[in-house]
Amino acid sequence: MKAKYYLNIVKAEHLNDYVVRLTFADHTVRDIDFGIFLLNHSHPQHNKYLNPIYFSKFKIKNGNIVWGKNADLSFHEEELYRGINPV
Repeated sequence: MKAKYYLNIVKAEHLNDYVVRLTFADHTVRDIDFGIFLLNHSHPQHNKYLNPIYFSKFKIKNGNIVWGKNADLSFHEEELYRGINPV
């Protein structure tokens, strides 16, 4: 099932620590703190993103924010759109 167009993230800006400002296709803007997720989900694949240098190297791929070459870390666009911080 294809995501609704307005859920597509079109811009992502690193604000501080683990907070990213996301802009969606319908111009909705959300500041999302990914820190709680990273601190509570220790996993070798995720742990490197606790380093601010690695964390800030996200990209937009297919309308979603992802980290890593193979989308090591990604989240549901619907929850991000609603402003829910990943836990």
